[in-house]
Order: sequence, then structure tokens, then C-alpha cells
Amino acid sequence: MLLRRLFSRARPMRHFALIDGEGICRALRQMQEHPSQADWVEVREPSISWLGSPLPASARITPVVTHAPAARPLAA
Repeated sequence: MLLRRLFSRARPMRHFALIDGEGICRALRQMQEHPSQADWVEVREPSISWLGSPLPASARITPVVTHAPAARPLAA
């Protein structure tokens, strides 16, 4: 167990901002995975000056979109 922990790579910490319905930043969080609540958005580097203000558009990280594999036709 200890050896596994020593040689495994830890996932990097990611930064998130909680955005309310009006686009105002209400909280900042640093985690390894995306928070389970829907209003959190990933940001490049958090700034405490965003709290209580609209989040700058340049701060957001564009989510990676993955497409489902193409559907195969069914055999007749």
C-alpha cells in the first residue's frame, strides 16, 4: 500500500467557481474532481477578487466534449 502511494501519480488539483443564476461568483474551491453540484464551473486560476462579481469569460475552462461512438447499423 505504501509503495503504491509513493509511486502512483496524484491527480492534479483543479479550480472551480460557484456561479449563481445571475452569473455572480459566490465561492471558490480546489478539488481533484468536479463538484457534484451543477453550478460549479472549472476555471484556469482562481482569484479572490471574483467573489461577489461576475466571473470573467476568459477564466472558464472550456469543457472537453466527447462524442458517443457512431451507431452501427443492425443486421437484418
